[in-house]
Amino acid sequence: MPTRPPSPLTSADAPRYERLRRLAQRFPELDTRAIETCIALLRASHDLSGAYEAHLGRHGLSMGRFTVLVRLYSTEDAESAGGLTPADLAESSGVSRATMTGLLDTLEKDGLISREDHPEDRRMYTVRLTSKARLLIEGMLPDHYRRIAALMAPLSEEEHTTLRALLAKVSAGLHILKEP
Repeated sequence: MPTRPPSPLTSADAPRYERLRRLAQRFPELDTRAIETCIALLRASHDLSGAYEAHLGRHGLSMGRFTVLVRLYSTEDAESAGGLTPADLAESSGVSRATMTGLLDTLEKDGLISREDHPEDRRMYTVRLTSKARLLIEGMLPDHYRRIAALMAPLSEEEHTTLRALLAKVSAGLHILKEP
């Protein structure tokens, strides 16, 4: 028997929505639909991040470390046979160079990456996976991809497309929160 999706408003949510209604009376520009939707998105994001951290933590990885290892793994046989620079990794991972340096330091300490002199520029170095990292990634990715497929399985193909389009619209407006 198929299960019904949870109700969007539970009795536990009632006090929050009452507070939101009172705030809307004080601030006419407050759009309760926008706030409710943003709260739902924030909650889902928080829960998804927590689930990812728990899953990756079983393998001794954080989201940042996993991202670096998968990025290196997925480009090993392609354009970056000589490895990737820390700047390339930072840019493609969406983190600062300082954050990337910290990630690379811990990955190197754990024997998962090596740093090698850049073949064309002696002032730089490239990053490569070690065999230990390859074994880790190849051992965990099949289960990881199965779990992601199971997570997203309740969505139809049309819903996948719609969700990606809606998230892209929200992402396009993030600059509004960042502006001074």
